[in-house]
Amino acid sequence: MIWHKALGKHGPEVPALGIGTWAWGDRLFWGYGGQYGEADVAAAFAAAVAAGVTFFDTAEVYGMGESERLLGRFSQSASAPIQVATKYGPLPWRLGAQAVHEAVTHSLQRLQQEVIDCYQVHWPFSFLMSQKTLLEALAKEVHRGRILTVGVSNYSTAQMREAHQTLAQWQVPLAVNQVRYSLASRQVESEGILATARELGVTILAYSPLAQGLLTGKYSAQNPPEGARKLDKRFSAKGLAQVQPLLDVLVQCAETHGRTPAQVALNWLIQQEGVIPIPGAKSARQVHENAGALGWSLSEDQVADLERVSRP
Repeated sequence: MIWHKALGKHGPEVPALGIGTWAWGDRLFWGYGGQYGEADVAAAFAAAVAAGVTFFDTAEVYGMGESERLLGRFSQSASAPIQVATKYGPLPWRLGAQAVHEAVTHSLQRLQQEVIDCYQVHWPFSFLMSQKTLLEALAKEVHRGRILTVGVSNYSTAQMREAHQTLAQWQVPLAVNQVRYSLASRQVESEGILATARELGVTILAYSPLAQGLLTGKYSAQNPPEGARKLDKRFSAKGLAQVQPLLDVLVQCAETHGRTPAQVALNWLIQQEGVIPIPGAKSARQVHENAGALGWSLSEDQVADLERVSRP
């Protein structure tokens, strides 16, 4: 039974399942303030802490800072300490190390924290600031004690190696690479990212571990999702037909364990060495669903069956 995993080789231990908070405050993609709002995500936060899922992933751009502000507000009355990973956006007008230090300051203020457990570079495009300048500024923040670990997001194998080497010159390990990873999105394996992460001691934070709901089994050609996901070809009639064999095996595994297909998909990731899934949750119900992936394990035969139907 795996309950906790480390962020990198020597980083802090966090629950083996996190909560992604992109939808907390995001009106553009998720429609925050419409069918759900602050009361819903506050209930999600409380349910997560009660279940022992106290690791939250956010970013300064989520809801234009609102996700961090909500997390900061909720954490002040939390029944247990929480751990937070957030992200820095290397935007074109951020020109030097001072911009990085200011961004850390603003995230700390919104989160109402004195230290950030994991501070990640949100994407690898550096525009007018070099990766060396950016990463060295983050290494200095580790030495200042304002962040515990440095991570990256959406970095390729080569970019991850470069970041690892740059940070190593400051005796700071690269702790995580946050990438899209699920039974329906296995490019991190075929592109060598997962193998390289294990070689370097980098933990994979798996975002979109349910493929934005594709692996829940809730959607079909007759029941497509609402909102922006309608434009995703995976949710087209053809896309849903292609994923059906995988959904069938997920259902079979779920019935064996008295779980749901979503919990099986998350458990498969939890069983992967050095991988922590961070599914999103907009309500207490979704948190309870996610937390049901903990505390049990798929059999070797079931893992083999999932491998057979999910590998490209």
